Amino acid sequence: MWYHSWTLVMLGEQSAAGTIFANVRKTAGQRRGGLEVCMDDHSKSAHPGLMPVNDTTLTRESWKIFQIMAEFVEGFERLARIRPSVSIFGSARVGPEHPYYQRCEEVARLLSDAGFSVVSGGGPGIMEAANKGAKAGRSPSIGLNIQLPHEQSDNGYQDISLHFRHFFSRKVMFVKYASAYVVLPGGFGTLDELAEILTLIQTGKSRRIPIILVHRPFWEGLVAWLRATMVAEGTIDEADLNLFQILDEPQEVVDAIFAFYETRGGFLPSAEEQEILLDL
Repeated sequence: MWYHSWTLVMLGEQSAAGTIFANVRKTAGQRRGGLEVCMDDHSKSAHPGLMPVNDTTLTRESWKIFQIMAEFVEGFERLARIRPSVSIFGSARVGPEHPYYQRCEEVARLLSDAGFSVVSGGGPGIMEAANKGAKAGRSPSIGLNIQLPHEQSDNGYQDISLHFRHFFSRKVMFVKYASAYVVLPGGFGTLDELAEILTLIQTGKSRRIPIILVHRPFWEGLVAWLRATMVAEGTIDEADLNLFQILDEPQEVVDAIFAFYETRGGFLPSAEEQEILLDL
């Protein structure tokens, strides 16, 4: 019975999608033919986007809510006591022989021995190096694994291993418990995480934490473009470039994080910052 109902739902969705496509195609064809398409109130009210929703079309989406809730609940329960922690990002496409991998492993080991839990994306490359270095140290090694069609497979160096279907719930876990972000060379995913934390801090949706870019030759071009283009065009302020710093040596990374918190009296969020993180 459930299979029959599910088939009807899927057929209904396909039929609705086909109707929408046909209408859009017809309208586009009229415009290409030089005809002006004017929608009166009656024809506009017949647009699928303004019609009542058929509940059957929302069946899958509604049930996804519980899956999303489960990811948040498990993340909050498993990570609530890992502070202070540092989230580390970088390319999934480098192996243990690569200098980036080796540098990240050293950074993570120093952070772990200094008392920081280390959080990575749980996959290969820089993520593996981060977990490997932390695993060899004194503090927990955490992997926030994501299900992807390619690239992602869990590395074997995780004391706490969480699995996510959704990037947005995973992103919250990276930010919520982090005392610092350490970003090594990487691709679009690395840039995505970097842009995310910069945006959250710039807009006041997250507390200020150290953001450290590792390996100056890799990042100098991006920073030069930010200054020459975005600052020059007025889309960001010059002061926004102070939200991060570029360092090269592993010990410098650890020292910079400690230096940031020396004037704060500790790594834990203040009462005001805790309120901000609740609305993250």
